[in-house]
Amino acid sequence: MRWKLFTLMLLACPLAFAGPVYKWVDENGVVHYSDQPHENAQKIQVGAPQTYKPTQYPDSGGGASAASQVSYKCAVTSPADQQTLTNIDAVGVGAQVEPALHADTPIFVMLDGRMLTDQPTDALQFTLKGVERGEHNVSIIVRDAAGKVACASSPVTFFVRLPTVFAPANPLNPGNQAPGSQPPPPTGAPPAAPPPMAPAPPIRPR
Repeated sequence: MRWKLFTLMLLACPLAFAGPVYKWVDENGVVHYSDQPHENAQKIQVGAPQTYKPTQYPDSGGGASAASQVSYKCAVTSPADQQTLTNIDAVGVGAQVEPALHADTPIFVMLDGRMLTDQPTDALQFTLKGVERGEHNVSIIVRDAAGKVACASSPVTFFVRLPTVFAPANPLNPGNQAPGSQPPPPTGAPPAAPPPMAPAPPIRPR
């Protein structure tokens, strides 16, 4: 009975008996166990405790989890880097994303570091209106289902030039006029009025 009890204790508390155990029988025939050496005791080596490690299974979540683990590549395809756009009303921006976008992975356009909220988030072609004259940077970002940035493209620099009276080819440029001459009227303007007629000489009585 004592041996069974001791065996149960070993199974229940394996860490408590990580070292050797000593067994001896006294003069009354009673079996004793101790972790301290004893005269005429038999040394019993207790084996290492058994451990259990649960099996790890891959996450079988829905499409949102799968989308968040996708590695995207994105880039701006138009305009070209360092391209100059002249006399335009809007700037067309094209994007490329690989692999294809999911329903929960929106795309955003960044103009000069500012996110444009008036553009579609599920398309690859965008139209930017009201872009002022000068240098601009455009890029795109893709966000995953958790709202984190899954891809950010390199910025593309482009330049917008609008008509100006000081352009060398503009006929209204004062530098293109001869001294004392008048600049030609704008295209589509009505013709200039004829000069007024000189008054008739007075009639003398006879």
